[in-house]
Amino acid sequence: MRSGEICFSPAAEQHSFPSRYHRFLSTNVQPKMPKFKVGLLALALLAATAHAQTPSPDPPKGEVIIQSGDTPTASTPKSTTQPAADATPDITDAERSALIFTAYDLDARLTPASARLAMRARITVRNDSTTPLTYIALQISSSLTWESATLTTGAGRTHLPLAQHLIETDADHTGHAREAVLTLPTPLAPGASLELDTFYSGTLTQDAARLERIGATHDAALETDWDAIAPESTALRGFGDVLWYPVSAPQLFLGEGAKLFEAVGQTKLRGSASSIHLRLAVEYRGDPPIAAYFCGRRAAFTALSDDANASIATAPGLATADFATVPLGFRIPSLFLIAAHETLAPPLAIESADESALPLVEANAKPAAALLTDWLGPQPLSSLTILDHPGQPFEDGPLLVAPLSALGAADAGPALTHSLTHAWIQTGRPWMDEGLAQFFVLLGLERAKGRDVTIGQLGDLLQPLNLAEPAPEQNKPTPTGQPLPTATSELYYRRKAAAVFWMLRDLAGDDPLKLTLQAWRNRPVSTETPEQDAVAFEAALEKNADKNLHWFFDDWVFHDRGLPDLTLVDVTPRQLPATAGRSTGWLVSVTARNDGAAVADVPLVIRSGSFSVTQRMRIAGFATVTTRIVVEAPPTQVVLNDGGTPEQRNSTHSRDITIRTN
Repeated sequence: MRSGEICFSPAAEQHSFPSRYHRFLSTNVQPKMPKFKVGLLALALLAATAHAQTPSPDPPKGEVIIQSGDTPTASTPKSTTQPAADATPDITDAERSALIFTAYDLDARLTPASARLAMRARITVRNDSTTPLTYIALQISSSLTWESATLTTGAGRTHLPLAQHLIETDADHTGHAREAVLTLPTPLAPGASLELDTFYSGTLTQDAARLERIGATHDAALETDWDAIAPESTALRGFGDVLWYPVSAPQLFLGEGAKLFEAVGQTKLRGSASSIHLRLAVEYRGDPPIAAYFCGRRAAFTALSDDANASIATAPGLATADFATVPLGFRIPSLFLIAAHETLAPPLAIESADESALPLVEANAKPAAALLTDWLGPQPLSSLTILDHPGQPFEDGPLLVAPLSALGAADAGPALTHSLTHAWIQTGRPWMDEGLAQFFVLLGLERAKGRDVTIGQLGDLLQPLNLAEPAPEQNKPTPTGQPLPTATSELYYRRKAAAVFWMLRDLAGDDPLKLTLQAWRNRPVSTETPEQDAVAFEAALEKNADKNLHWFFDDWVFHDRGLPDLTLVDVTPRQLPATAGRSTGWLVSVTARNDGAAVADVPLVIRSGSFSVTQRMRIAGFATVTTRIVVEAPPTQVVLNDGGTPEQRNSTHSRDITIRTN
């Protein structure tokens, strides 16, 4: 693994790296980072790269292996079951992509002893396409089985014919999904919604199938795909890891570039306004579970014993919890059960069976807490909850699921800085929450190592963006990337956003940016659109800085115009004659060109031996600008951009000056 990176799950983060399959969360910017057991990723990277280089046939449309009406039948191997050709309608990926889930009302019953899930999922879906839908396609993990689906309307309930089959997809850890195709009594018109009441059940155990088929070893795959219902640990992420709730998505494969990760981000954005509710029941024997975390929220269990006369160690019972209906937000639904009370050490709340690493984690968190207190205020909005869990880390706002031993390592400070930022600021806007988390990691490194080291790390952080951003051409449409308020790729809402905050710090100043962020995190929850929120943030920062920053927000936030591409065109020094009251000086004329579409406002440094003069130089897209600077001593070097503004190629430009004397 590359130095300075923590690997998160495919569903947690999606990236469009040069290999188109390198999924890392760059939160640690120090030279050595606890590896969090991610040797699999290097292998997956090689396998996916090889797959991407070899043309492959279209992904399979799926083969019917189960046909059911009112009662599902047992699964039969493909080799022995040949259903009729018309048993299941042919569903296209366009039809699968047409649905938006606007409401989830889930009733889940878990039996950890047998890894069993029984679910009643009442869902509301909307046709987001321009074509009426005759069929509805819903997917769950291949280890689950659909039982029934009912259409609910004001006129009553209508049982729907249900055909189910397996399709290949890496959206689930088994490498397959069980798809139910529902035939509607009347087509669902574009923009129209309907309510469905569905039942399904089965088991959810740890599965390494999808990663093994691209070359991962079994043990390495299990360190990444750890989702399961089990007596010792129940941990379920969601779309992109395990389909424990209904979804509708095209077939997605890890070997097809970044399609899976892009789909995860798009799903988060499309469903951010959806409502979600969970009633949870867990069968247990002996000690009941303490609490559950669902979509980052905690709810304590109420436990009822089924046999008051049985011993405490063996008594069966049922533990229940209810998570009230809330907007889903920019996340994938996840569920974790905990068996012990969390240890509170503000701003941390840690659940772990091994408390030996707790003092080390607390010590690592102190510098991060001091930095966040300085910039955002003395009190976090919530504690950062850490659930001690082996394997690849997972993050959902101020909830971090990761190996506690790794967070206690000497070089884990940046990882904790990233996660603790989510405890201090929770805007609900990915480009702010994730961009600021990465920004504060950079600030922490600057405090520890200095600006030069941090600029180097910023360049490494943005290298994938340099390759992903298309190069614009003058007089042609600018690149079609992702504006930050609606970005769905980590490349933009974390990496590019971190660079934006870094540049805003240089443009507005530390104090104005601090004041704006402190006020912003304490404001009421916004009901505005992401774009309107960004406009309001710009206005607040402009007021505190007493500067017009719209030119910057227009190119870097509201639009994605790619990256600037600067060149030093000409550097001409000219000696000035001595005048009354002033000795001989030098006038240095500097001409720079920007072959990119995005504006760049960068420092221009004129060095004269051990002395230097700095002023900022603003160069619009596709523009050439000349500025002149007076220095007292003979100039020796010109430096344009110190690396703080990302560019398509090099992010710093220098030219030595040789003064010829007669």
